[in-house]
Amino acid sequence: MKQPRTLLGANQLPVSRVQAIDVVRGLVMVIMALDHAREFFSPTSVRAEDVAQASGPLFLTRWVTYFCAPAFVFLAGASIYLYQQKQPDRRRVSRFLLLRGLWLVALEVLVISLLLHWDYHLILLQVIWVIGWSMVALAGLIWVPRWLLAALALVILAGHNLLPPIQPVLPATVSWALLHNGPFVFASPPLPPVLVAYSIGPWLGVMLAGYLLGAWLQLPLPQRNWRLRWTGIGLLVLFVALRATNWYGDPSPWSVQPRGLGYSVLSFLNVTKYPPSLLFDCLTLGVVLLLLSVAEHATSRLGRWLRTYGQVPFFYYLLHLTLLSAGAWCWTQLAFSKPYNFAFLSVPEWPAAYVPHLLRGYAAWAAVVLVLYVPCRWYQRYKQQHAYWWLSYL
Repeated sequence: MKQPRTLLGANQLPVSRVQAIDVVRGLVMVIMALDHAREFFSPTSVRAEDVAQASGPLFLTRWVTYFCAPAFVFLAGASIYLYQQKQPDRRRVSRFLLLRGLWLVALEVLVISLLLHWDYHLILLQVIWVIGWSMVALAGLIWVPRWLLAALALVILAGHNLLPPIQPVLPATVSWALLHNGPFVFASPPLPPVLVAYSIGPWLGVMLAGYLLGAWLQLPLPQRNWRLRWTGIGLLVLFVALRATNWYGDPSPWSVQPRGLGYSVLSFLNVTKYPPSLLFDCLTLGVVLLLLSVAEHATSRLGRWLRTYGQVPFFYYLLHLTLLSAGAWCWTQLAFSKPYNFAFLSVPEWPAAYVPHLLRGYAAWAAVVLVLYVPCRWYQRYKQQHAYWWLSYL
């Protein structure tokens, strides 16, 4: 029988695992499942982000998931930096990023899109897509001096809101739209139409920020936490200052709401995710940095539970989508005599008997998160005990 390789290959340098990354990533993976459960099991006729119509609980259920994608992308960048420290051969790191990035793009198109839409009549390009292409870009950018990477990340994060979106998206302009635009549909018959929900450029800036700040995670714990904490506070202060003035950083200004003070606060917090604005990044990454500054001490049962999910993020991602997608298919088949994918149906296409219930989405979310603990724990242990090359791709 072939014996598994050791956890550290001959050309690898020992680098201790950063628990804070696993705990925070596990937390956002759990929260992320809430958004997908809501879309599959309790969509509403009003957009959850619409403070003029959505209820407070509906808005907050959607808003709290804003932190998931930036945390996921940012921590992927930090993990890449730590992985690079284990590999003295930069060419090997570059090759790994190139192959894994293309692998993620392929899985987004061929597998994840199918789980979300249930067929190939529409291809969805979301967070796994931008992580994949950001890794491909980083395969070349790791050769660039760090000061230049820092300048590039700053220009992307702080400056991309100055660029107007491409309208309309035509074959001649689709490449630029992929780098900067908000969600758009692009059709090129006979291929199915493509819904690009996540543009690559702004998310590459988030991954670069994570890659650059990854060096802080190797500092002594007090120094690391001090930097993370005050940088997070600084980003949140910048968010409040810019948001209060509506001067720059988000294409959708906040406003006083006729529904009352509470909804005015929600308007203040309702920053733009597609593509992520400067204020979106300040708010979400500021909170992520604060969480990282305290998560190394999360040794409770809850912390260990989150760490389990955070150590197998892509495995969890595929399984939770599979369970939610299959569960929604079965539920609608039993309830309405045919399967309905509510996330991609217009309101007139809904069955007459359907009534949105936010609690139904929460119940589906809780069930999926609990069911996934056992397989994620098994896979976590399997990865700890083996070092097969293919484990790096799942």
